[in-house]
Amino acid sequence: MHCKSHFVAASCAALLLLAAAAQSVDAATAQSGLQPGGKLIELDEDNWHLMLQGEWMIEFFAPWCPACKNLAPTWERFAGVAKDVKVQVAKIDVTTSPSLSGRFFVTALPTIYHVKDGEFRQYRGARDGDALLYFVKKQQWQSIEPLSAWKKPDTIHMSVLSYFFKLSHTLKDFNGRLQEEYGLPTWGSYALFAIATIFVGAALGLLLVCLVDFVYPPKKSQRQSFSESQDNLAEGVEDLATEEIEDDGEAEENEDEQRESEEEEPEDDDDEEEEDSEEQAGDLASQEKEADSEPEKAEKPEPKQAGDAAPEKTEQVRKRKPRKGD
Repeated sequence: MHCKSHFVAASCAALLLLAAAAQSVDAATAQSGLQPGGKLIELDEDNWHLMLQGEWMIEFFAPWCPACKNLAPTWERFAGVAKDVKVQVAKIDVTTSPSLSGRFFVTALPTIYHVKDGEFRQYRGARDGDALLYFVKKQQWQSIEPLSAWKKPDTIHMSVLSYFFKLSHTLKDFNGRLQEEYGLPTWGSYALFAIATIFVGAALGLLLVCLVDFVYPPKKSQRQSFSESQDNLAEGVEDLATEEIEDDGEAEENEDEQRESEEEEPEDDDDEEEEDSEEQAGDLASQEKEADSEPEKAEKPEPKQAGDAAPEKTEQVRKRKPRKGD
């Protein structure tokens, strides 16, 4: 009897040890993201860095996607045969890992990526098991151009984009919770988000202004109180009004001077006309005198001496005085 009791106790202890070992294996499997059998790996926001080492085939899916549901059996079979070519097969649920969909910039479902030592290529071929196996076995991925440096998921800017995707998913869940649990209408949740957006934008703007003021402080000459700025503004307005008044006075003086000059111009014209008429009368009188003296000179010619040059008649032409223009 004692032997039987010892045997039962030993068997119970062995069963307990086996149960504990099974639980530890299950826990390790859950942590590593492996499904039972170790064929298909589930990656998320915490362990996605595993794909940066080795060769991987990654599928982005969503439970509500019909095409993803059709691909699921083929993807599981492919994961079972891909171990022969040393390729690890994984899947990522974009509903539980929205940041990864932003990091890889997933715009359609399902989306398949081939990853080889940190180089990312998008698979666009057929979605059957033979085509997938042929793609990795014959290394057809070498003919595909990898993602450029600024599109690589492990860069800093793509990490920032992933946080925005995660934030949008969180806000969407919060909106659904407001409507389902608290009974808030749709317009009420939208109004709440609008008000929150305004306040957050104002706070960020104020923070940005303070940061810029701290990094690039203004000069002492630029710092002035509100009252000083108002006084300077009033002085500027007064100076501007004074200048306008002075300009108006100068314009009036110029107009008066123009009027006086226009009045004086007709008198000058009359004087010039009188002078011209007098000059013309004097010219006529001188011409008549010359005409009278010419016959007398013709009757009494004077003897010419040798060597003396004959005097030449010079006509005196009197230039008229030019008229001033109007």
